[in-house]
Amino acid sequence: MKKQVLYLFCFFVIACNSPFTPKPKGYFKIDFPEKKYQTFNTANYPYSFEYPTYAEVVKDSTFFGGATENPWWININFPQFNSKIYISYKEIGKNSFDTLVTDAFKLTGKHAQKAYSIDDSAFATLNGVHGIYFNVGGEVATANQFFLTDSTKHFLRGALYFDATPNEDSLSIVNRFIVADLKHMINTFRWTNTSKK
Repeated sequence: MKKQVLYLFCFFVIACNSPFTPKPKGYFKIDFPEKKYQTFNTANYPYSFEYPTYAEVVKDSTFFGGATENPWWININFPQFNSKIYISYKEIGKNSFDTLVTDAFKLTGKHAQKAYSIDDSAFATLNGVHGIYFNVGGEVATANQFFLTDSTKHFLRGALYFDATPNEDSLSIVNRFIVADLKHMINTFRWTNTSKK
């Protein structure tokens, strides 16, 4: 018994005298899948685009507990990264084009209290799709938002969300990876002529 106490005492003396070296702050290593794309071109949807093979498209059937305005709202889920792109679609005519654009800016502007910057840039793709891309800097829930339109019939809004506490530093590497997919989706986006329910 005395021998065990002596060993235990020696262990604590040696352990207490070893130098402490703090470990640098870091994040988990993330293994990213290879970038491969597939086409979303479902019958009766007024749009098509390419999205990653490691994501899944799920029909969005509720909007804050109520029904969506039409059957063409979807979510692009990235299960591996606990994130999704929310997509809402509205028909111009049933909705005022100016109101839809104003609402898109207002929704992005709701982050103004926590954001240190909100940059918007207009674009036009080779497929003739026009829109505005919003990049919101800071600890915000959705740093990447956009809308696409033809100004006469179609209006689609999207926002990338992470199901995590907003932390710009820790999410940055995953955010960059998914934003590349988001931009690929926008660049391959097309309006289709079919829009019957």
